[in-house]
Amino acid sequence: MIHRRLRLTFPEAQVTEPVIYHVVKDFNVVPSIRRAAIENHFGWMIVDFGGEVADLDAAVAYLEGLGVEVVNAEGDFIAG
Repeated sequence: MIHRRLRLTFPEAQVTEPVIYHVVKDFNVVPSIRRAAIENHFGWMIVDFGGEVADLDAAVAYLEGLGVEVVNAEGDFIAG
Protein backbone atom coordinates (compact mmCIF):
# COMPACT_ATOMS: atom_id res chain seq x y z
CA MET A 1 0.00 0.00 0.00
CA ILE A 2 1.24 3.47 -0.87
CA HIS A 3 -0.02 6.83 0.38
CA ARG A 4 -0.88 10.08 -1.35
CA ARG A 5 -1.34 13.21 0.69
CA LEU A 6 -3.77 15.49 -1.08
CA ARG A 7 -5.70 18.70 -0.72
CA LEU A 8 -9.19 18.41 -2.15
CA THR A 9 -11.23 21.51 -2.95
CA PHE A 10 -14.91 20.79 -3.50
CA PRO A 11 -17.17 22.87 -5.75
CA GLU A 12 -20.62 23.82 -4.51
CA ALA A 13 -22.28 20.96 -6.41
CA GLN A 14 -20.24 18.36 -4.50
CA VAL A 15 -20.23 19.80 -0.99
CA THR A 16 -23.30 17.86 0.15
CA GLU A 17 -22.55 14.66 -1.81
CA PRO A 18 -20.98 11.52 -0.25
CA VAL A 19 -17.83 11.85 -2.36
CA ILE A 20 -15.39 10.24 0.11
CA TYR A 21 -17.80 7.35 0.66
CA HIS A 22 -17.70 6.60 -3.07
CA VAL A 23 -13.90 6.84 -3.15
CA VAL A 24 -13.72 4.22 -0.37
CA LYS A 25 -16.43 1.92 -1.71
CA ASP A 26 -15.75 2.12 -5.44
CA PHE A 27 -11.94 2.39 -5.49
CA ASN A 28 -10.82 0.50 -2.36
CA VAL A 29 -8.95 3.55 -1.05
CA VAL A 30 -8.43 4.12 2.69
CA PRO A 31 -8.77 7.78 3.72
CA SER A 32 -7.27 9.49 6.74
CA ILE A 33 -8.86 12.93 6.92
CA ARG A 34 -6.40 15.27 8.59
CA ARG A 35 -8.29 18.57 8.31
CA ALA A 36 -11.44 19.76 6.62
CA ALA A 37 -13.81 22.69 6.34
CA ILE A 38 -17.12 22.18 4.61
CA GLU A 39 -19.65 24.98 4.19
CA ASN A 40 -22.77 25.40 2.04
CA HIS A 41 -20.97 26.69 -1.05
CA PHE A 42 -17.39 25.52 -0.70
CA GLY A 43 -15.28 22.87 0.99
CA TRP A 44 -11.71 21.67 1.32
CA MET A 45 -10.05 18.66 2.86
CA ILE A 46 -6.49 17.57 3.59
CA VAL A 47 -6.48 13.79 3.31
CA ASP A 48 -4.01 10.91 3.19
CA PHE A 49 -5.30 8.25 0.79
CA GLY A 50 -3.79 4.77 1.08
CA GLY A 51 -4.12 2.05 -1.53
CA GLU A 52 -2.69 0.48 -4.64
CA VAL A 53 -1.36 2.78 -7.36
CA ALA A 54 -4.08 1.89 -9.89
CA ASP A 55 -6.83 2.40 -7.29
CA LEU A 56 -5.42 5.76 -6.20
CA ASP A 57 -5.10 6.90 -9.82
CA ALA A 58 -8.71 5.88 -10.50
CA ALA A 59 -9.94 7.62 -7.34
CA VAL A 60 -8.16 10.87 -8.29
CA ALA A 61 -9.57 10.68 -11.83
CA TYR A 62 -13.06 10.17 -10.34
CA LEU A 63 -12.66 13.20 -8.06
CA GLU A 64 -11.38 15.38 -10.88
CA GLY A 65 -14.28 14.21 -13.05
CA LEU A 66 -16.65 15.55 -10.39
CA GLY A 67 -14.93 18.94 -10.52
CA VAL A 68 -12.97 18.45 -7.29
CA GLU A 69 -9.57 20.13 -7.46
CA VAL A 70 -6.88 17.66 -6.37
CA VAL A 71 -3.36 18.86 -5.53
CA ASN A 72 -0.38 17.47 -3.64
CA ALA A 73 -0.48 18.40 0.06
CA GLU A 74 2.88 17.20 1.37
CA GLY A 75 3.59 20.53 3.06
CA ASP A 76 0.22 20.50 4.84
CA PHE A 77 0.91 17.43 7.00
CA ILE A 78 2.23 17.33 10.53
CA ALA A 79 4.81 14.60 11.09
CA GLY A 80 3.71 11.62 13.13
